[in-house]
Amino acid sequence: MALTSALCSAVATILIQRGLRRSNFYAGFWINVLVGVIGLWSAVFLFVPREAYSWRAVPYFVLSGALGTTGGRLFRVIAIEKVGAPVAASIGNLTPLMSTGLAILLLGEHVTLPIVMGTLVIVFGTVLLSQSGRHVGFAPRQLVYPFVSASCFAVEAIIHKLRLDHAGPLFGSAVNMAAAMITSTTFVLATGNWGALRCDRRSLLYFAGAGACENTGVLLFLMALGLGEVSVVTPLAGVAPLFVLLLALLFPGAAGKVGWRVVVGAVLIVLGVFLLTGWR
Repeated sequence: MALTSALCSAVATILIQRGLRRSNFYAGFWINVLVGVIGLWSAVFLFVPREAYSWRAVPYFVLSGALGTTGGRLFRVIAIEKVGAPVAASIGNLTPLMSTGLAILLLGEHVTLPIVMGTLVIVFGTVLLSQSGRHVGFAPRQLVYPFVSASCFAVEAIIHKLRLDHAGPLFGSAVNMAAAMITSTTFVLATGNWGALRCDRRSLLYFAGAGACENTGVLLFLMALGLGEVSVVTPLAGVAPLFVLLLALLFPGAAGKVGWRVVVGAVLIVLGVFLLTGWR
């Protein structure tokens, strides 16, 4: 189930890149969030009994949606446009590292040998990805977009960790996504880019498909967490960049150029995430 979640995330990444060829990141980002709202609240109405709705944690999930989900998904789509799907997926996979750092600073968690080892491996992988820019076709400074996306998702994870005991993960994620929808729409209106949401049918199908895949992956990940250990589920779900690489190799036109630095860097980052989350 966790591996299927990773595959869904990888397919979503490739579909977003395909949609961006004929459209823009505003449309890709907003449609992604819209599909998430529809999907998650449909799941809540179908599977979560009314008495299980917990409103005490709503302010925290609203905060995580407004800051974490909105920023994370916006900069994720921008990252896919700027640096390509494989690199964006690899750097975006650093969320566990960011979450661990925040947990150490804010929640008083301890630094362990696996955390140090995982961090070092991730640093080496990131250096390789940054060096791949001139070969793949992006400036190293553009790696800031996937880094910001990973940081936003890390903030979201910390807020969830603080208040997940007061609400089920599915209900909390639905509230989180509703807040992200409001914030996303406000952002698009405030920046005067409402017209940018128009896109042709093909791009719409790509973006809608990406939203469906990504949010299906979120649901599968939550279900996997409910059935298995976090230390097992998280590393398995973290192999999404490898699936992106596989899809890029199977469909060369889908994700742009893929050099050996991108491949090795992605593998190192996945290994580093495994060390961070799998050996606790």
